Amino acid sequence: MTPENRSAYWKANLRLLVVLLVIWFLVSYGAGILFAGPLNAVSLGGYPLGFWFAQQGSIYVFLVLIFVYAFRMNQLDKKFDVHED
Repeated sequence: MTPENRSAYWKANLRLLVVLLVIWFLVSYGAGILFAGPLNAVSLGGYPLGFWFAQQGSIYVFLVLIFVYAFRMNQLDKKFDVHED
């Protein structure tokens, strides 16, 4: 792997990490705390939506983000020819 490819691979990896962490922050902190008041006007399963995001939603989103990260990293590994097949 050339230094240019290594640098491009690392930048793509960091870009993916930043995007996923921002999504996780917005869902867990934003929806669960900052925007809980307006979200509580909506009910999900008998509970206010802000409460649901704080208790359950952020965990579900985190699990989905793990699978998205694994899927995208497999794609990046194949693109930069560092996969483990």
